[in-house]
Amino acid sequence: MQKTCRQCSAPYEITKDDLAFYEAMSPTFDGKRFDIPPPTECPDCRRRHRLSFRNERSLHHRKCSATERQIISNYSADKPYAVYDRTHWWSDAYDPLAFGRPFDFGKPFFGQFDALIRTTPVFSLSASPDAEEQNCTYVNYASNNKNCYMMFDSDASEECYYANVMKHNLRCIDCSYVQHSELCYECVDCSRCYRLLYAENCDNCSESAFLENCTGCKHCLLCNNLVQKEYCIKNHPVSKQEFERVFATLRSRSVVEKRRSEFRPFALGFPQKFRHAVDAIDAAGDYLKHVQRCRGSYDIGEAEDIAYSDALYKAKSCSDVSSFGEGIERIYLSGTIGFDVYNVAFCFACRTNCSNMLYCFNCYRSHDCFGCVSLKNHRYCIFNVQYTKDEYERLVAKHIEHMQETGEWGRFFPISLSPFAYNETVAQEYFPLEKSEAQRKGWTWKEAEEEEKQYLGPPVKVPDAIDEVKDDITRAILTCEVSGKPFKIIPQELKFYHEIGIPIPRKCHDQRHRERMALRNPRKLWNRECAKCKKPIETSYAPERPETVYCEECYLASVY
Repeated sequence: MQKTCRQCSAPYEITKDDLAFYEAMSPTFDGKRFDIPPPTECPDCRRRHRLSFRNERSLHHRKCSATERQIISNYSADKPYAVYDRTHWWSDAYDPLAFGRPFDFGKPFFGQFDALIRTTPVFSLSASPDAEEQNCTYVNYASNNKNCYMMFDSDASEECYYANVMKHNLRCIDCSYVQHSELCYECVDCSRCYRLLYAENCDNCSESAFLENCTGCKHCLLCNNLVQKEYCIKNHPVSKQEFERVFATLRSRSVVEKRRSEFRPFALGFPQKFRHAVDAIDAAGDYLKHVQRCRGSYDIGEAEDIAYSDALYKAKSCSDVSSFGEGIERIYLSGTIGFDVYNVAFCFACRTNCSNMLYCFNCYRSHDCFGCVSLKNHRYCIFNVQYTKDEYERLVAKHIEHMQETGEWGRFFPISLSPFAYNETVAQEYFPLEKSEAQRKGWTWKEAEEEEKQYLGPPVKVPDAIDEVKDDITRAILTCEVSGKPFKIIPQELKFYHEIGIPIPRKCHDQRHRERMALRNPRKLWNRECAKCKKPIETSYAPERPETVYCEECYLASVY
């Protein structure tokens, strides 16, 4: 079935597998079956739609709406929401059902649901309730971390700073999509690594720098597509003494930037595999590990029967789910689903042991709820009002019939309902817009907050080499050489740079994040040919990019 996206006018296809999934997900209430209609937006617009509700990195000072305590939140002070400190939100100090309201069947659903979101308490940051006790005040979408700072979408890590999508790491800085690693810096898509610097797509590598697509390598510099090698520079063997001599020069910023500038053209001389994938069977997408029957999806691990989704792990039978879900099954058109969730549709942030939820927001350990906000351990609720099971079944059927009449049934929440401005959200990272474009679409925009008109101290000259950097640099305010924004070096960060022997950054952490994310391929596929055997491939490398792209068979033959 060919359709045209109502948002961007691009053509897209509804497949037989899609139709079968919508049929399987269609709920029954009060003896009536309610078919889920095919989506009216293309997969890209649906993904952008979901991501526009997720603000990971834009943090602000504001007061808790309950305690008046000064807190850190991803809701800025001008947002008209009841924002509770996360510890207070998790407590029994209030009842979320007290914010319930009757539904007016003479008005559309989404407008009334927006009013419920604006009055029902939401938590300041999405993090473990004991995050402050674990010295993790400045983290978001994170759990079970310790002594971390400015870390996002990350779990089970310790002493990590300025990073995102980190799992089981120790003392890593400025990294993205890194797991089970220690003492790594400026690494992207790396796992099981130790003292690895400025690297991409590496596994089980250590005491090396400027690597790409390497596995099991140690003491290597400026290398690409190597496996189980030691003491190499630019893919050529060198002596231990020569390696150590050249590696030691990375203590200087000027040398690091020189190596960075020469590594990029050097890396282009090696083929790239058409996708970043391991054990991906009947799959289309990128950054896939141990998946089966996966279509148009990205950053997926140990999953099967997944379509148009991203950042899922141990998932089954899901379509149009974003950032993130683990141990989930039968989820449709939802975002930030979390852990152990079953049979959920049209929801955002309904996580941790939820099931049978429709059109809910920010609910935990709740089941059989419709149109609810910030519930914890509840069942059979509609608009935060408690009902019996029979009442619930009858009323949900009435609500869906009403949404069918208004044309709202089967649609995700409008972007206008997002609590955040478009440019505060992850959508801006993957689908960037200018302010005028966003406002033309009717989406809000957050202007950069002006720095206080205060004396920031004299200009600071940042030493070129780490050996010249003194402890008093942590008391200075530096200026990003790209964005012009002020930033600081925190003491534990400086200690790391001295220990590893690398220069301090000259860019603010937001700029460093943008540059790391630019190293990853986009969440989009193009049809190309393998540059060697001419076999058709579907790849996230756009045709105009300079890389030489091989199919998996040709790539493995060239590496091994």
